[in-house]
Amino acid sequence: MLETVASPIGKLWDRVFAFGYDRFLAGSENAGLSDRRHELLAAARGATLDVGAGTGLNVRHYPPAVERLVLLEPSPFMAAKLRSRVAAEAAGRTVEVVEAAGEALPFPDDEFDTVAVTLVLCTIPDPAAALREVARVLRPGGALLFLEHVRSPEPAVARWQDRLERPWAWVGNGCHCNRDTLATLEASPLSVEEVHHDDFPKSPPLVRPLIVGSARAS
Repeated sequence: MLETVASPIGKLWDRVFAFGYDRFLAGSENAGLSDRRHELLAAARGATLDVGAGTGLNVRHYPPAVERLVLLEPSPFMAAKLRSRVAAEAAGRTVEVVEAAGEALPFPDDEFDTVAVTLVLCTIPDPAAALREVARVLRPGGALLFLEHVRSPEPAVARWQDRLERPWAWVGNGCHCNRDTLATLEASPLSVEEVHHDDFPKSPPLVRPLIVGSARAS
């Protein structure tokens, strides 16, 4: 979760959203989203950065091949829940929690072997800038692993995504349901290697189209 709102009402909703996030996603996680996370993150290796780590639903899915895990989350309310989950689930692994935005990653060039984004590029204010940052901090040949809900390929559904994008973004705390994230990935400095089209399990039609795959840094 990456977009935060500065107004008092926005901060209040950010707090409420963080409190209810795991409960909101529980049905989808139990219906197969957790399995999709596990299959995707099995490819993570070495120094790994999780951008927009939210409440830490990815943490338990990282394999032993991940030698260093950095979890980046700008929302202080999400980050508080993230630290609690790390304390409960890290199981001896060294994990860093960093509060920062995805468009300005506070790391040097070529720092990571793997970067993961899961349900993040829908919320980040400038996803193209974030992907340029991902490409910068990945070592040559490093992998971006992504799992994102996207703009529907069905015109009728896409039109509804456009119509309801504003109210959905408020309810979803910055989630833009109509983003063509695959096009943004393909236009980034990364080379998309693998894409699977899927459905976000047990979700409204607006956010049901899902892509899962990987891209490579040159």
